[in-house]
Amino acid sequence: MTTADPVDLLVLPEGLTARRPTEADHARVQATLGDWWGHLGGEFGDLQRALLLPRLFFQHFTATSTLVEDGDGRVTGFLVGFLSPDRPVAYIHFVGVDPATRGSGLGRRLYEAFFAAAAQWGAREVRCITGPANLASVAFHTQMGFTLEPGDREEDGVPVHSDYDGPGLDRVSFIRPLP
Repeated sequence: MTTADPVDLLVLPEGLTARRPTEADHARVQATLGDWWGHLGGEFGDLQRALLLPRLFFQHFTATSTLVEDGDGRVTGFLVGFLSPDRPVAYIHFVGVDPATRGSGLGRRLYEAFFAAAAQWGAREVRCITGPANLASVAFHTQMGFTLEPGDREEDGVPVHSDYDGPGLDRVSFIRPLP
């Protein structure tokens, strides 16, 4: 893996700064998850999101992840990603953008910086997942050039992988080749 840093490749709107997350950021990011996702799925959905982003990501995957803050130091966005140790694949594990910042291109810019770094790391594709109820996420990923991977069933025309992350934890899977 080369030393490409997605933080260095990220071009941000005025007033925002990017850096690698630290372990101290874990609680700050966790605090955004319910509100930023509009409590999608209720309490169970909030719990799932919290469990998908444990502290270990802020301890062991900081070189491949990005945290964005406004001028007051408030978290406005983040991307947690990593390079697979087993194959030339980069994986975007979790991304969030403050609803007040959506539409500014921040999400797209986070992804593009990660794509550029991942290509420099030697990845040939990027993969990620989302929940089938998160149709905004499905639309965003397809706009970013991801292809929906075939599932074992469809919901609202979207291919779904039943029990992908365990019983009752269905997911939509995406893949995007890198140049």
